[in-house]
Amino acid sequence: MTQYAPRLILGFWVIPLIAVMSARAQHQVSIIPKPQTLEIHEGEFVFPANTPCYAFEPFLEVAALLDDHPFAAFAPVERIKSHRRIPEAGVRLVEARDIDKLAPDAYRLLIDTSGITITAHQPAAMRYGILTLMQLAYTLPNGGVLPAMLIEDKPRFGYRGLHLDVSGHFYPVSFLKKFIDIMALYKFNSFHWHLAGGPGWRLEIKRYPELTQKAAWRTHTRWKDWWQKGRRYLPAGHPNASGGYYTQDEARDLVAYAKRKGITIVPEIDVLGHADEVLAVYPQLSCTGRPYQHGEFCIGNEETFTFLRHVLEEVVDIFPSTYIHIGGDEANGNAWEACPKCQALMEKKGLKDVNELQRDVVKRLNTFLQSYDRKLIGPDEILGKGLPADATIMGWRGTVGGIRAANAGHDVIMTPDSHLYFDHYQGNPSTQPEAAGGYTPVQKVYGYEPVSDDIAADKRKHVLGAQGNIRTEYMPTADHVEYMVFPRALALAEVVWSASADRDWNDFQRRLQHHYPLLQRLHVNYYRPSYEVDIAVDFNADTLTNTISMATEQRELGIRYTTDGKEPDAESPVYTKPIELAVPAVVKAAYFVDSGRVGPVAAAKADIHKAIGKSITYQTSWDDAYPAQAESTLLNGQKGGKHADDGQWQGFTNHIDVTVDFERRESMNNVAISFLQDPAINAYQPGEVKVLLSDNGKNFREAGTLVNGASPQEKFRQVRTFELKFDTAQTARYLRIVATNVRNALLLADEVVVY
Repeated sequence: MTQYAPRLILGFWVIPLIAVMSARAQHQVSIIPKPQTLEIHEGEFVFPANTPCYAFEPFLEVAALLDDHPFAAFAPVERIKSHRRIPEAGVRLVEARDIDKLAPDAYRLLIDTSGITITAHQPAAMRYGILTLMQLAYTLPNGGVLPAMLIEDKPRFGYRGLHLDVSGHFYPVSFLKKFIDIMALYKFNSFHWHLAGGPGWRLEIKRYPELTQKAAWRTHTRWKDWWQKGRRYLPAGHPNASGGYYTQDEARDLVAYAKRKGITIVPEIDVLGHADEVLAVYPQLSCTGRPYQHGEFCIGNEETFTFLRHVLEEVVDIFPSTYIHIGGDEANGNAWEACPKCQALMEKKGLKDVNELQRDVVKRLNTFLQSYDRKLIGPDEILGKGLPADATIMGWRGTVGGIRAANAGHDVIMTPDSHLYFDHYQGNPSTQPEAAGGYTPVQKVYGYEPVSDDIAADKRKHVLGAQGNIRTEYMPTADHVEYMVFPRALALAEVVWSASADRDWNDFQRRLQHHYPLLQRLHVNYYRPSYEVDIAVDFNADTLTNTISMATEQRELGIRYTTDGKEPDAESPVYTKPIELAVPAVVKAAYFVDSGRVGPVAAAKADIHKAIGKSITYQTSWDDAYPAQAESTLLNGQKGGKHADDGQWQGFTNHIDVTVDFERRESMNNVAISFLQDPAINAYQPGEVKVLLSDNGKNFREAGTLVNGASPQEKFRQVRTFELKFDTAQTARYLRIVATNVRNALLLADEVVVY
């Protein structure tokens, strides 16, 4: 027997239950997603000029991935015939036995001075080991030299996906292959390819050539221009035609390419909810018989079902994926309600309403796909609409849809728009390209937990995994897609692969620094860490002090600050730890590289004011969705941050009308209150803020009115402070604040500040 077996057995006995990370591992080995076990040993392996490579029969095909290694060349793979004849050097892809104590989907990677041994039961798990080697090559200082190590790892979830909408904008096959390459490096295994929706039909359907002769081409390149200026399509070859489509041969080639990397392509043909492009070509399929009617795809028309069946017949012939996504979100029930054909079909089948009509269509589509041994998958809007108990749901409406589906006994893939929609802003919207809305920085993605406590314990097995969704209406180029997806996708890769108990944001940030060079080498236009400084002010009511914390997305020290209201410069002190202040102050900070300021100046006011801890009466109550700290919110000395759900923003769907009782007459020089605007949740600034004073709490006199002068078209998230400064000090026992809700929106307030 060769030396391999003793080494393997010894390695097995020393594998710890948790990862053991030496100082050398922390500085040199930075794998994403984080492995279950990682040990760094003494010694290293240097790739020779032509590395021998050996594999057991099941792994001969997957061994071809080694040819993608950027720094090493491999000799032709030779077959290993038995465990007694494993070579003593080179790269060895070994079939696991019972003695190896490996889970079916796990792999073990052992590197020593003689070479590399990867052990696994299945080709999929062997592929994970090879892809880990690729990551090491890109992230180590010298990819041709590997430190001796032992890694043992397996995925947490069986479904680890990214979605890409090519309907919003068309992208070339070359980019899709690059996208799949990066997905594979980070151990994703499902590519949800959104091929058809209102902005464009992107897949050749031989039975309906008009779909790609016209519905694949539109009048404007940018989706927003097209959406606002007519939503019309043009025939291929027209001078203004913008778009494109994939031939069936191109789609099959991409399926094969992805399969080699261990990725299944899940096609989506969304027509039940977004069918503008179909109706432009076949208006007889709309509820009104007119083209260009958004959401009027007539599911009561038997010709519609025939069309869908013919399209899906070609789709299942191209894509071997078990899942076929049919769309169905935002379906237009109002159009069906008014449609004579829909009404006639409901009457014929004895259906009570349009919900039962949609349920009937979904059930028929599901039966059709089952005849091809496929499974229908759709968004959580179709939950319960004709789906059998074993149907799978994409839970995307917040976290509620997926939770509801799992508790109902459906398998579910979590893709909530609250955490995993990568068309949301990832930085300050005023500094970023236009996006769909929302705010989802990489840390929020990393903090997502797919298995919610709100899912019953016996139903948690239904969570198959999670997926990042990339709707591309605001991403006209492939470079823009990369900017929105990376590095957020790397955070998701760890969420769906690594055990939740092993995830640590600070450790992930450290490892992420070594993956920026990887993305650079692959020419990925990723989002660069922001230089913008976040200043947090935490008031301590016991000590009457404020603790000031500062952070950026940078890892290196570079924040310089002041506490006297002046702008920081190269001589200002460097922030290294939280600062405690016992007096009111205006704190300003910015990020510097060497002596140059490279980021904007951030400012925050550390208040220790007269209203803290006083009693307050609410003439209008807060909204139950945004209670914050209840009665103490507006007088607790705590300021809200950038996010509505940080526990300090109290929400009102009516006017705000509150009264502060100082318990005795108090002299006041100025009064201020701040509001958070976030159009993504329909939160806007008030029309005006009135300040009123009283000595008896009954008769109030107006001390001043502050009018919102911002444009009603302002779309960015921002905090605005309404501050009234008195020419001469005012004295009163009671202070009343009235803020008007003029947009029938949400008002979010955080603190009444009085000096």
